Amino acid sequence: KADPAKDRIEVNGQLLQAQKLRYILLNKPSGYITTVSDERDRRTVMDLIDIRERVYPVGRLDRETDGLLLLTNDGELANRITHPRYEIDKEYQILTHLRPSGAVMGEMLKGVRIEDTLVVPSEFRILRETAEGILLKLVIHSGLNHVVRKMMDQYNIEIVRLRRTRVGPISLAGVSTGQWRDLKSGEVAGLYAAVGLDNA
Repeated sequence: KADPAKDRIEVNGQLLQAQKLRYILLNKPSGYITTVSDERDRRTVMDLIDIRERVYPVGRLDRETDGLLLLTNDGELANRITHPRYEIDKEYQILTHLRPSGAVMGEMLKGVRIEDTLVVPSEFRILRETAEGILLKLVIHSGLNHVVRKMMDQYNIEIVRLRRTRVGPISLAGVSTGQWRDLKSGEVAGLYAAVGLDNA
């Protein structure tokens, strides 16, 4: 196996340069799909980011979900963030019109079976009432497709808006919808620590 950090790698006499590692936080707007390219020419999250390095989304947010999306070219870190074994928190805010009953909240906290997997939230509570409706907070470790929508469907909780606000130690605070920024070195170190990688 070649190590791009140590080995000289050439293709047809051309020296391959190791790509600089980038770690990006994007506040994804609704209406964009989480993919690098789309055969149906729909808007993708890559349309929002203009950088030289080739980065990839870490996990997915469905088209109508907005909020925090990480993008990187650090494959090992991306794999660990998305793998359920490392139990990285994924925090969501769910806007709904009707307040769920205490019984429903309690049942949800015991776990919801989605596609043969029991998804047990580490937190599910009413965050606050707003002029738009009831804002719920849900924290899970699962990265199953549409997992939050499927969980809410099972208990007939209508989703008016769904937003991811945190992944592990990384929060959406301070980044406007449609905007992105590079993670700070301390934030990258925090992600590495959360998944048990050495950031040396």
